[in-house]
Amino acid sequence: MTTATRSEFDRGIALTRHPEEAGRYEAELGAGWQVGGGVNGGLLLAVAGHALSLEHGQHPDPVSISGYYLSASTPGPATVRTEVLRTGRGLSTGTASLSQDGVERLRVVASHGDLATADGEVRTTATPPQLPPPDQCIGVEHAPRQLIEQAALLERFDLRLDPATVGWALGQPSGNGRIQGWFRLADGREPDPLLLLLVADALPPVTFDLGLPGWAPTVELTVHLRAKPAPGWLRVVHSTRNVAGGYFEEDAEVWDEAGRLVAQSRQLARVPR
Repeated sequence: MTTATRSEFDRGIALTRHPEEAGRYEAELGAGWQVGGGVNGGLLLAVAGHALSLEHGQHPDPVSISGYYLSASTPGPATVRTEVLRTGRGLSTGTASLSQDGVERLRVVASHGDLATADGEVRTTATPPQLPPPDQCIGVEHAPRQLIEQAALLERFDLRLDPATVGWALGQPSGNGRIQGWFRLADGREPDPLLLLLVADALPPVTFDLGLPGWAPTVELTVHLRAKPAPGWLRVVHSTRNVAGGYFEEDAEVWDEAGRLVAQSRQLARVPR
């Protein structure tokens, strides 16, 4: 194996290098990462990003990564094939393709660097979301049973949603298109750049807050990483401003325990049917 396997997330993105084909890795997508019948898109992006991290060597961290979701992934074996397009002093760029039984599920283009060499300062005019303390937010244990049954991955999370943004769970969506809360893994694994790829797609779809229940399949997801996250809780906010033609965008910000904006993302997804 090429990763530590103590955490369920590490097991979820673990890869075995193919003994004969260069740039090829084998993965096992776990049933515990399912949502709405498929494997979570953020977890898939982390698998592909991990494969490219191994290929790039001295550039282990995704800095900008974009994935196009071509078909729904299912629990079971998967193959990731990578190609390094360019290796530079500060960044390396490559592509990755994740497939199952010869059917391509995800195509990724990414640039990797070494976030450990950055000074860690993040200058931004954005402000972190104002949240009640985690113990005053709504935990997964309060989620409707039918929601957990459709999203097994929620049991992998210690997710505490801001009470001001969960009216949809009571049949009273605000219509603002915003969901925010605290995030960490249930098994206590500390955040790192690969985990941030999962976090960018971890909250319920913001369309819930628009009165549009149901799971929203991702078409494309891009994540920009700014710094290595500090240990501890992450503050996450997802929002949308546009629903048109059966699609909506979902913007995410991820803030670490030190108050830094460590990741941003935007995805295009289909409106729930």
